[in-house]
Amino acid sequence: MFINTVSGIGPKIALNILSGISVTAFRGAVANGDVKSLSQISGVGKKTAERIVVELKDKIGAAGVWEALSAQRALTPEDQKVNDAVLALMALGFKQIEAHDSVRKAQGSLGAAATVEDLVRACLKKGA
Repeated sequence: MFINTVSGIGPKIALNILSGISVTAFRGAVANGDVKSLSQISGVGKKTAERIVVELKDKIGAAGVWEALSAQRALTPEDQKVNDAVLALMALGFKQIEAHDSVRKAQGSLGAAATVEDLVRACLKKGA
């Protein structure tokens, strides 16, 4: 995605980025416009970091932002299940608020022992 989307990024810089920062941290930096943390990667200057933010911010999408935000917080196992189910529903085309509300309702009816798969399946059966 770097090479095809961001002008001025070749294979060498793309590898530097992927080896210099985790994918979740990268998504968070792009979503938050954190040019400073991106420019600290070897081979990425301030202008390149700004270009990455501008050209990839829309491509990260809501799911990427949600994932980056949840990675910054320490989640309990129960919250992690809810988070994973919400991300799965967002990947299937649900809006963030709809997915979250639907997962919470499914969790209430299925109980705490429900797996991520159970939650997603219940949400899909309800239709939203």
